[in-house]
Amino acid sequence: MIDNLESNYDCAHAGQDLHQLKQELAALQAQGANDQASKEAIHRLENQISFILNKCDINH
Repeated sequence: MIDNLESNYDCAHAGQDLHQLKQELAALQAQGANDQASKEAIHRLENQISFILNKCDINH
């Protein structure tokens, strides 16, 4: 998970960051995360992915 995504995010890192975030998300989802901390982590990863896609104008 990326610590902080800011409005000045450098889209040159988007490919690598999206790959990493999607791997982390898939791993958490595969664990069948049911506890609150896991659900929050999944939600944060989804938000980070959406932020990068929107900020860098990437169609998914």
